[in-house]
Amino acid sequence: MSLINPADSLERQNEKLMKITQALMSRVEYGTAQSNAAYAQFERAALLEKRVRERTLELESTLELLHDSNAALAKAHTETEAARRNLADAIETVSEGFALFDPEDVLVMSNSRFCRDFRNMQAYLKPGLSFEEYVRHIAESAQLALPTEETADSWCARRIRRHKDHHVMFNVELTGDRWLQVSEHRTSNGGTVVLQTDVTDIMRMERQERARLKDKQTRMIRATLDHLNQGVCVFDENAQLVGWNQKISHLLSVPVRRLTIGASFDGLLERLGDDVRFSRGMDRVSFLRWAMAKGPKFPISFEVKRENMTLQIFGRGMPDQGFVISCTDVTAEREAAQKLYELNEILEQRVMERTLELEDALSAAERANASKSRFVAAASHDLLQPLSAAKLFISSLADNATCQNDMAVLAKAETALTGAEQIIDALLDISKLESDGLSFDIRRFALREILSPLRDEMTIHANSKGLELCIVDSNLMVESDPSYLRRIVRNLISNAIRYTPKGRVLVGVRRNGGSARIEVWDTGVGIPEEDQSAIFEEFKRLDTKASANEGLGLGLAIVERACARLGHPLGLWSEVGRGSCFMVNVPVAGEAEPALTPSNRPTRPVGLAQSGLIVLLVENDPQLRRAISILVESWGVNVIEAEDAPSALDLLSVLQISPDVLLLDYQLGPGMSGTELYCAVTDSLGRIPCAIISADRSPELRQTCKTLDIELLLKPLDRQKLAQFLDSTARAIAL
Repeated sequence: MSLINPADSLERQNEKLMKITQALMSRVEYGTAQSNAAYAQFERAALLEKRVRERTLELESTLELLHDSNAALAKAHTETEAARRNLADAIETVSEGFALFDPEDVLVMSNSRFCRDFRNMQAYLKPGLSFEEYVRHIAESAQLALPTEETADSWCARRIRRHKDHHVMFNVELTGDRWLQVSEHRTSNGGTVVLQTDVTDIMRMERQERARLKDKQTRMIRATLDHLNQGVCVFDENAQLVGWNQKISHLLSVPVRRLTIGASFDGLLERLGDDVRFSRGMDRVSFLRWAMAKGPKFPISFEVKRENMTLQIFGRGMPDQGFVISCTDVTAEREAAQKLYELNEILEQRVMERTLELEDALSAAERANASKSRFVAAASHDLLQPLSAAKLFISSLADNATCQNDMAVLAKAETALTGAEQIIDALLDISKLESDGLSFDIRRFALREILSPLRDEMTIHANSKGLELCIVDSNLMVESDPSYLRRIVRNLISNAIRYTPKGRVLVGVRRNGGSARIEVWDTGVGIPEEDQSAIFEEFKRLDTKASANEGLGLGLAIVERACARLGHPLGLWSEVGRGSCFMVNVPVAGEAEPALTPSNRPTRPVGLAQSGLIVLLVENDPQLRRAISILVESWGVNVIEAEDAPSALDLLSVLQISPDVLLLDYQLGPGMSGTELYCAVTDSLGRIPCAIISADRSPELRQTCKTLDIELLLKPLDRQKLAQFLDSTARAIAL
């Protein structure tokens, strides 16, 4: 390390060397004790000089950096001032008044056109002016033309509220018929630019254009009013006349000289003559009160009459608080309405008379229909009585016949009687389905309950024609009247067998959503499309050759009426030469339990002879009573006969016996019915198995038998059902 700084001047270097020399000499002269202290001081001086030199270099570097920063700052300041001058020059060239407020709503700068029309503002337009102070000075300026009924404070508050909107633009009226359009625009940093545009020329041009259009519209309105059939007059908010047409003068008989601009409504109302009469709750005072009322006016309508003229007056308010009155001559309409009213009175009287006549005719028709229904029911009952007797006699003969010829004759006779029975049943069904009092026994049941018996019954008819009948079983439960549904399906199967010369008949059930569709298919002749509606008419048979000896054409008529009354949709598909399909949709009510295998029972009750049954038979028809007795006695059963209820009760009292079974006709003539007789017998002898025999197929009788828990055997009496009833009773007694 050098003790002399080479950068020092020669004088400075010589000075330092002299001091060093003197110090060395002093150390030698003063000895060893002082030499150590002097040398230490010399070392400290040398170290201190080094540090001073380092700090000096650092200070010089800092000063250079500061000089460079001052130079850059001076340059930036110069550029900023230039940009500000350029911006000021730029906004000064803008034709509108321009002002910039920062995000705190403090004025940053403005041009000379800003608020130029407000002389008092020039002293306040300096940077730092708040937006609220700016609005306050504008509101208090003498150059601002405040709207009517508005103060400087209210205008100032409304202007401050508008300032909060994102987009602001409105017009300000100045004194001297001048206008400014003021708009505000938001900057990216949240500041506000306010522009003031002089729109005086535009407003004046628009005003002139509106005046021109108004004058043109006035002429057009005037021409339109003069061509109206109604009289019209227009009043302003002060109820003074501003427009009218010539028709109003004629209708109201007001002189034309009275219809002038500015004429008052009340003055014109007073000009109406005393012969003018108001109607519909309106009078002169109410009309005047409506016209003179301030604010919006509700529409009014009424009529006035003068001499032989009727006028309809209609009034309605306008947005400017004025109103319009129109007057229409409705004399012809009112006269026509009066004549129409009188004519209606006459027509109503005639209609009343015709209605009474129709009611009488309807009552007569209803009575005739009721008489017809009663006649059909009574006639059917009377026909079924001898028919039942004949069938039972033939059954008794058939059981004992041995000659083949005799058996063939008896079979043909039974077939003829069965045909007559079917015709009577069909007539009864048609009569019931056409009556209004028909009620159904709607309940849940398994379809197999009607399909299985029909299989046994109809297979014989199909085999007799050489046809194959296939009825596919179903496990569905449905909701319907089982009796009528069985009749519907039976008629469809019977109809299919009748019109199918060869092939097969197929009956099945398809699940169709929430319903079961029962389908009856055949390979018959088919039905032409034009005849598919006619086949459901009574006594209508398309193929008379095929049905010459079978039925009267009532089967499908019964099906159609029964389906309609039950609410079961009926469908038909048919093609000539290929066959037909009839479809009935019945509501599904679930799945049925698996069918039990039926036990085969003989149609002839073999075991009744050993049962020793005693049957009390009460039937008022002698032939039927005798036929039932012969048939039952042929089975080995003892029969006690009676004609009516009193005879039966006397017979039981005399014989002092209790029969095992009761066979009671329902209609026993005057006195007790069969069900009443059953109640009387059981009251004295206790419960006895009973079957009611009747041609009455009404739901009421079925319900009565169900309530009493007794059997119902319909006429013509079925020998198999009778045998089954007696056989089951004998078995129950044996147990």
